[in-house]
Amino acid sequence: MTVTIKDVAIKANVAPSTVSRVIANNPRISEKTKKRVRKAIQELGYHPNLNARSLANQMTNSVGIVMPESASKSFQNPFFPEVIRGISSYIQSREYSLFMVTGETEEAIYEGVVKMVQGRRVDGIVLLYSRVDDKIIQYLIEKKFPFVLIGKPQQTAQDITYTDNDNYSAGREVTEYLIKLGHTHIAFIGGSPNLMVTKERLSGFREALLMADLQISNDYICHMEFLQEGGKEAVEQLFQLKQPPTAIVVTDDLMALGVLSALSEKGYSIPDDVSVISFNNVILSEISNPPLTSVDVHIFQLGYESAKSLVEKIEAPDLLPKNILVPYTIIERHSCMKQEGR
Repeated sequence: MTVTIKDVAIKANVAPSTVSRVIANNPRISEKTKKRVRKAIQELGYHPNLNARSLANQMTNSVGIVMPESASKSFQNPFFPEVIRGISSYIQSREYSLFMVTGETEEAIYEGVVKMVQGRRVDGIVLLYSRVDDKIIQYLIEKKFPFVLIGKPQQTAQDITYTDNDNYSAGREVTEYLIKLGHTHIAFIGGSPNLMVTKERLSGFREALLMADLQISNDYICHMEFLQEGGKEAVEQLFQLKQPPTAIVVTDDLMALGVLSALSEKGYSIPDDVSVISFNNVILSEISNPPLTSVDVHIFQLGYESAKSLVEKIEAPDLLPKNILVPYTIIERHSCMKQEGR
């Protein structure tokens, strides 16, 4: 005999509507009541009819994720599979599914988001990036559609729920790390200047140089794609200069692998000739030659926390926006050393 929601309500001594709210993890239901209802569900072996629940609530029980560019490029970078693993880990525990939007151009991605929202294909969206003047964000705000950002918003941060690291402090700290090793000619290799993660880390980089009374040269600042090729192209630019850098801050491990490869091809030894410090601490940073000193930004946690925040917004639309700062840690390996003579 099939166990119904009414059977659970009777056993838990609550109304059927309360059982429904517990299944949806409504924050307005007390933890004591939730425990009692969940115990009844477990003892009776009740399995919620997700299709019926979705129809009743006009929900899809799906979450959309928006990539910053084409999947073919994004998935070359280990950051994105790992952040999606974090998102997936949480939403699967809540019986949601994933819906992905990618495109070869920003316009194509925007159109995909519009179709996803207007077609009610998902209940909310996680943007895996934060970009300057992003019309997707503006569209979602205008439509009052639930979304969460991975990265700091350009404006009105108090009105948008987001998960991020303190990238300004991280950029400053890694630069100070190199300055303490005696380096005075330090370059910065970042992604697109339109990405907030690049802007924040570059601001911290500049602040560290300023506080140390070191010259800030635009020749030492490169903006490339978050790919190995981007790192190689940056090295080509930097090491044609009359005074090449003795240390480099790279804002992504995959780019840093390209940096290591290009420097090696040019006959430079790392860290004897050039020190390199990077971000993300993906598995590649551990197995590179030499192993990279890298900032662990806890990618999985960024994804997990963003998914948790989004589901909360979906199930309790009146919740106020919040921001979650995931801590970072500098993992020292063998790609940096004290400059000779210092």
